[in-house]
Amino acid sequence: MDDHASIPDTPLFDRAGSIRGYRLNKMAMALGKPANRVSFKEDEAAYLNSFGLSVEEKSAVMTRNWHEMVRLGGNLFFILKISAVDPTPITRIGAAQASMGHEEFLRERLGKNING
Repeated sequence: MDDHASIPDTPLFDRAGSIRGYRLNKMAMALGKPANRVSFKEDEAAYLNSFGLSVEEKSAVMTRNWHEMVRLGGNLFFILKISAVDPTPITRIGAAQASMGHEEFLRERLGKNING
């Protein structure tokens, strides 16, 4: 049985995903350095180009398409570094991964009533 078929619509981070996402993950990990965060904020496209990201990878990062970044081999722990630059609440990333709106995610997955 194919392990990838066991969890429908869920991109798995396995060896193949790690190899596929090498450039994306290397770029995200580099955001751990303050100078790289400054470069990212000043000219995101140039920063991404310096890591040789594909058009598809650059598009996913620049649109903050978290689900697509993972599908392209991004390790969630690494791409969270991108969210820290914006900053993007982790619950927004969770909502994107679950294909839910943020408010729906808070209510359904975390039991939070945002209206009261």
